[in-house]
Amino acid sequence: MTATKRLQDKVILVLGAQGGLGSEAARSFASEGAQVIISGRSVRMLEKVAKSIEAEGHFVQMYPLDLEGASPEQLAEMVERIDEAHGRIDGVFHAAAHFPGLTPIELTDPAEVARAIHVNLTASVWATMACLPALRKSEAGVVAIALDDTTRTSKPYWGGYGLANAARHALVPMLKGELSNTAIQVVAVTPGPMRTGLRSRAYIAERDFTAKMPGEYAELCIRAMMGEATTDIADA
Repeated sequence: MTATKRLQDKVILVLGAQGGLGSEAARSFASEGAQVIISGRSVRMLEKVAKSIEAEGHFVQMYPLDLEGASPEQLAEMVERIDEAHGRIDGVFHAAAHFPGLTPIELTDPAEVARAIHVNLTASVWATMACLPALRKSEAGVVAIALDDTTRTSKPYWGGYGLANAARHALVPMLKGELSNTAIQVVAVTPGPMRTGLRSRAYIAERDFTAKMPGEYAELCIRAMMGEATTDIADA
């Protein structure tokens, strides 16, 4: 007899699925039996992720959408299409991130500050707002928000990304309190250092062999989507 997988038939939307953590989260969810919808700005990168998931015999759908330019109405349309196709959403995983590099605020392009705050924070809030009606149809909906360690990102030069990350940390308990009387759980997933393009832009001259590959955080992502608050920043 085949054992039931931990996320069997769960409908999960992964935002920022083209990135290091997002792509690995999507793969791990699919491997645990979820029906995964991946979204991100690059069709080419999403296709690469989708092909890798399909090659392992798992379910995946693509919904390309650039959070930088997406309106609340476009986000709502995406959720409506998923809801129409599947009848609900069981989980949304926020992994989208925009970080151009370490720069003094004084020297940063004002538009770049706005872009970082919008992609990393505002668009995530809009997407969550759009998903809540479909999440309410689930027996156990989950909003999982990927966070960076504020002991790093609150330091000088992190700019709009650092500001948005601090706000995302505040968003988790805020939403958790507002949804405490529902079946929707709000959890944080806080991985430790990862070898990603984002990290390489922050630590250009660093040869960091202690940082893990994104795939090493697959279990962390699965536990988050099961409703467990997760962190792995002790070694950050």
